[in-house]
Amino acid sequence: MGTKTWRQLTVWLHVVTSIGWMGQALALFALLVIGRTSEDGAIRVAATSMAHEIDTLLLAPLANASAFTGFMLAAATAWGFARHWWVLAKFAITLVQLYAGIFLLSGALRDSVGSDPPPLALTAGTALMASALAFQAWLSVAKPWGKVHSGAKPPTAPTCVFVAAVLAPLTDITVGLLLGYPLPALSLIVLIVQLVRRRAVTRPKVPAGPPP
Repeated sequence: MGTKTWRQLTVWLHVVTSIGWMGQALALFALLVIGRTSEDGAIRVAATSMAHEIDTLLLAPLANASAFTGFMLAAATAWGFARHWWVLAKFAITLVQLYAGIFLLSGALRDSVGSDPPPLALTAGTALMASALAFQAWLSVAKPWGKVHSGAKPPTAPTCVFVAAVLAPLTDITVGLLLGYPLPALSLIVLIVQLVRRRAVTRPKVPAGPPP
């Protein structure tokens, strides 16, 4: 398979994992609403516990894969991270979501297991996450606001980069399911390597001086 096919597979994986991320965020929101509104205390506790399991086993791996494939599409194609306002907006929102999800929501959800009811802020946070993902989907379709700056387009990466963009998150998801917690190690390595490679490729060449 050529570069075009692997790039399309990367886009496909990005779309699928993004949909899964938003779906799981909505599932968390529904479970936390049940945890706050059910008249049965056992159901409230069970709903919060189930939300924690979904967050660990499904939402976190899908969020990592969605973010990674999105970053790789920016780093491996002419779109870049800061050439277009809509891409830059998606990049910034994704960084905020990853930080909030990993360091705020996941920890708060783990701590709320067994509490009755779960905190209102946690329920609101899952709704905000789903809303942000829906907004990012609109950005991908509408591509609003034009370019941040013009200039020469960076070259598209070779086929091996897109192969890694597909296989790395799938490997990380498999390993994470076996371990019982998300571990996007390979995805992070692939992204760093591509960013270093892209910087080397796009760095302006210094003209050679006159011979002595």
